Amino acid sequence: MLEVVEKLLVLQGSDRAIRRVSGELADIEPQRAFLKNKTSSAQAALSTAKNLVKQCESDRKTLEIEVEAKKEQINRYANQQLQTRKNDEYRALANEIDLRKKEISEIEDREIELMERGEAAQKQVQSVTAELAAATKLMEEQLAKLDDREKQLQKELDALHAKREQDSAAVDEGARARYERLSRSKGENVVVGIQHGVCGGCHMRVPAQVLVTCQAQQELVSCTNCGRILYYSQDMDLAIAD
Repeated sequence: MLEVVEKLLVLQGSDRAIRRVSGELADIEPQRAFLKNKTSSAQAALSTAKNLVKQCESDRKTLEIEVEAKKEQINRYANQQLQTRKNDEYRALANEIDLRKKEISEIEDREIELMERGEAAQKQVQSVTAELAAATKLMEEQLAKLDDREKQLQKELDALHAKREQDSAAVDEGARARYERLSRSKGENVVVGIQHGVCGGCHMRVPAQVLVTCQAQQELVSCTNCGRILYYSQDMDLAIAD
């Protein structure tokens, strides 16, 4: 194999490693956001449960005020009964008293319902609080691991970039420029082998003359279809597959 091809393969290996590590680094922040979103959901559920408890308590107090107001009406009607001498007025006041007592009974039923809802909401608050605490603890542990992983990946990436500079400097300027130009359009597969007369990049059949030139290993050879740099090694089979 040509020495320049060997150096280009080393450079290509560095670029692939850089892409891999960069991809892992780029995925760190979405993972952080996912973890934080999970605890945000638990926090929202806790807020909802607490608001329900407050609302039930507020509604219950409102009903208590209504009950007190109706009791005052009953007392006023009872006093009026003591003062009237007319049977019709007495019966009318008695009806008003009965009506207020009925309304009080209905309000008290609603108070009981609110108390039950409030108790259920309070239990929900306790349950979600425990869930939030567990989720927060887990999030903090996983975030710490992500932080460590990020530092490790960044250190690895810095080392890879340093190695890449050395690998790049070792390649002939013309071949390096050719490689860099191709890498911008072809991605990580720039220097590819030939198997069964097919380019390892575009997978198209390579002309016989190109195969011969590549096997001679005297110069850089390009695929006539995609322009990638081709190479041959003894473990490759140049025989064209049927």
